[in-house]
Amino acid sequence: MTRSIFLLLAIIVASPTLAETPPRIAIIIDDLGYDHELGLRAIALPAQLTVAILPHTPRARSLAEAARASGKEVIVHLPLEAMNPRGPFEPERLTLAMTEPEVDAVLQRALAAVPHAVGVNNHRGSLLTRQPLHMQWLMNRIGSTGDLFFVDSFTTHHSVAMDAAEKAGVPAVRRDVFLDHSRDPSQMRQQLERLKRRASSEGQAVAIGHPYPETMALLEEVLPELKAEGFELVPVSQLVKTGTPAALAASGL
Repeated sequence: MTRSIFLLLAIIVASPTLAETPPRIAIIIDDLGYDHELGLRAIALPAQLTVAILPHTPRARSLAEAARASGKEVIVHLPLEAMNPRGPFEPERLTLAMTEPEVDAVLQRALAAVPHAVGVNNHRGSLLTRQPLHMQWLMNRIGSTGDLFFVDSFTTHHSVAMDAAEKAGVPAVRRDVFLDHSRDPSQMRQQLERLKRRASSEGQAVAIGHPYPETMALLEEVLPELKAEGFELVPVSQLVKTGTPAALAASGL
């Protein structure tokens, strides 16, 4: 028996498929829906990644269709109220003043506006994602809609979105790195190194970028390098946590 155990351990250590799995990186490109050419450039990036499309924008439907045709994963980039909003508001967003039926209605219209969406992440939301009640309303609705997941863009350290998702049994994951808070290429490369370190130490990491020309140029260059360095690039759906306490209890684990 002892010899058999040693032989099994030797096989596991010798086999790269059993002994280790490559660190996985998911990259989400946010804010698609306005610029057609930059949207198509994001969709054409040479990797399995996820595109987050703003509902009710002029190119939302056509870019979702193009992403689907290119084998890219589509999620709804749902606008939520921010603490200090800058720039124009999106066509429709969730706000603190809304009731639960209004939250439900906004989400349903957003899902209808972005075909092929398999999940949701928040656009802005530094005010609303810290509100337990509103987040629970949103997660309850996401959970009842079907096989959707949620990505917390984590625009505030006070976000309770992950807790609300867990309570509702919604598969979820949190953003680790923003690639392009600064559009300076050297700053973006530093963020990319942070992403790689996080993936190496934790086994996986989630990054969010935007369809800026500078971001697209950098990703077009470095995505093949990431693969060569041993990172596996995956859609974000492959990194969501599905083992919530409620799900585990139901399964008897």
